[in-house]
Amino acid sequence: MQWLRSLFFVGQMYLMMAVLAVFFTPWALVDRRGAFAGVHTYTRWVRWTASWMIGLRSEVRGTVPQGEVLVASKHQSFFDIIMLVSVLPRPKFIMKASLKWAPILGWYALRIGCVPVDRGRRAQAIEQMMKGVAEGRQEPGQLIIYPQGTRVAPGVVRPYKIGTGVLYAQTGQTCVPAATNVGVFWPRTGIARKPGLAVVEFLDPIEPGMEIADFMVELETRIETVSDALLDEAGFRKGT
Repeated sequence: MQWLRSLFFVGQMYLMMAVLAVFFTPWALVDRRGAFAGVHTYTRWVRWTASWMIGLRSEVRGTVPQGEVLVASKHQSFFDIIMLVSVLPRPKFIMKASLKWAPILGWYALRIGCVPVDRGRRAQAIEQMMKGVAEGRQEPGQLIIYPQGTRVAPGVVRPYKIGTGVLYAQTGQTCVPAATNVGVFWPRTGIARKPGLAVVEFLDPIEPGMEIADFMVELETRIETVSDALLDEAGFRKGT
């Protein structure tokens, strides 16, 4: 029964993506605020429908970052992206260049300020983004990055990549770590979603100026410690 409910939920989720994209596109074409309104409406719709369709409630804890900051988040499934975007006022990502051609997602991603990057050109993209903000061509926003580089299932150990530390040093911005347990309820693959309470928690910010090596240790310690606590809260046990 839960699988069928999950199937219906996933189906309406993607249908609503198309419906809202069409609805907000005229506004988004003339004003970026329309694009942000579209992505905020969609992500909040997904959270709301998840709560009553499949029994998956969601909660964002901590102080939601504002202004031009880095958000370094644990990444377990699509749902942590949904939750982050639903509360951050101006979320943006560094994304693979090929994604800009993806229907709906690609155009909206570019409209809200996501940065498409070809392999090996990350530094150039960051420089362009920072210059755009400084010159007023692009609004300050919250750049979401995933220190482990990909989705990592609960209980799986994967190293943190140095690129996050390099980005922290390049931008000179405050970094806000974020922990989560969403992978317990919303897996990386498959249809089934489990009921429960999915949490994303913003942690105390790490101010600019740390050495990269020290920053990486601090970032991993904070995120992993709180994520493990959230997994315990969700009743997760390794091997389950």
